[in-house]
Amino acid sequence: MGWNDGPLLGFDTETTGLDVDRDRIVTAALVRRDAAGTHVRTWLLDPGVEIPEAAASIHGVSTEHAKAHGVAPKAALDEIATELAGAFRAGVPVVAYNAAFDLCLLDAELRRHRLPTLPDRLLGAARPVIDPLVLDRAVDREREGKRKLVDLCGVYEVVESGDLHNADVDVVATLDVLERIVGRFPHLADLDLDTLHEYQVTAHRAWAESFNAWRTEKGLDGPGAEPTWPAREPVGTLW
Repeated sequence: MGWNDGPLLGFDTETTGLDVDRDRIVTAALVRRDAAGTHVRTWLLDPGVEIPEAAASIHGVSTEHAKAHGVAPKAALDEIATELAGAFRAGVPVVAYNAAFDLCLLDAELRRHRLPTLPDRLLGAARPVIDPLVLDRAVDREREGKRKLVDLCGVYEVVESGDLHNADVDVVATLDVLERIVGRFPHLADLDLDTLHEYQVTAHRAWAESFNAWRTEKGLDGPGAEPTWPAREPVGTLW
């Protein structure tokens, strides 16, 4: 049996925006997949700030809905972090699509609410993490086209169980895509989890450096891709 036989803990968030240092979590889902099946836990938070219309149009949660039905973020964030830290301590890999976004944003939220971050709770880095986006870029580098989750569902013939951009639906789709990636590239299942984690660290850095070189060549402005995966220190103020 390899790591792909489980258990695996999928993680996803829907947020107020794309700035991992300043935006807030609106919904989150943890999906454990093991021999007993698939077990889903979700949260709806009142982030305490306005949810921009652009974000609400994607995940469907308005400011009014979050205020009426969402829970206070501090307790929810602590619950999410406790579940994730428990999985990491037990050696259960956390699976997240574009994991650096969700993990960095979660740690920023924990700092904002004066809660221990994942590294604080683990007395070290959060690992092992498995990111189907990083793996797909590494094992199928020459394939053209976009690599959003919906695109990979098409490439790997995964039929979503609902509307993507619902955190729980995204997590189930992410776990299904990971299963198909390993089915197509079975050498990944032969790697132990520590080696697989380091493989992704190296693969992501190589991709980011190549992407940033392309941006420079095209004369594009902006920060480009962050080479550190899956987490980095926050930039600037969190407030």
